[in-house]
Amino acid sequence: MAENFRGTYAYKTHPGMVRKNNEDQAVVLMNSDGDILLVVCDGMGGAQKGDVASRMAIDTFTKAFPDKKRSITGGGDRRWLTKICKKANNDIYETSERNPKYKGMGTTIVAALVSGKRLTVALVGDSRCYRLDKDKLTQLTEDQTYVQMLINTGKITKEEALTHPDRHVLSNAMGIYPSLSLDVKSMKYKGETLLLCSDGLYNQVPDEEIRAIVASDERPDQKVVSLIVAANAHGGSDNIGVSIWETFAQ
Repeated sequence: MAENFRGTYAYKTHPGMVRKNNEDQAVVLMNSDGDILLVVCDGMGGAQKGDVASRMAIDTFTKAFPDKKRSITGGGDRRWLTKICKKANNDIYETSERNPKYKGMGTTIVAALVSGKRLTVALVGDSRCYRLDKDKLTQLTEDQTYVQMLINTGKITKEEALTHPDRHVLSNAMGIYPSLSLDVKSMKYKGETLLLCSDGLYNQVPDEEIRAIVASDERPDQKVVSLIVAANAHGGSDNIGVSIWETFAQ
């Protein structure tokens, strides 16, 4: 069996300072093979429908992960994440089609799977996965949004995107259509700290402030609280979902 990293984790959500409902969900799980799974979802649809969609997505992963077997290659991890994301998409979509109360609900999802010395990340929407390596915070995912498309085509700059009126418009989400498009990629893992979060964190808190909190000497459970406090201090205009995993010193 491949060597596992030993570590600790925490996750937390908060409705923020403006919205009454909390449609964000977060979790960190470990299975019997020592694989680690972090997931953050940001529900959409309003009137508590987003809460249902994000909870369904989290529940799908929570139920499936204990039975996941250690994959020899990154391809196996990518296929597993793709399969579970598609199942969650199908369940959410079918529920919204059967029950008019849930019509149009959906969710973003970002999932990070640590399997030995390999990291696999799956993304639908604009929640993010970051890696902290030697005090450098790097975004591993690319937002699936309208403004990111404008950035990629050179029509606006990253600075202009921060205040663009359509910065919250998604180009992809889970549960909206019967089929699902997602980004999945594998890479080497060396024990770096991982942060997953919804846009309620990174749209409120500057990157350097996020980096400083994640790189601090606080425990993960303290860090997730500090990140949420920071988001609320900057206005807390959205729900906030955060998951953190960090390894013990090797």
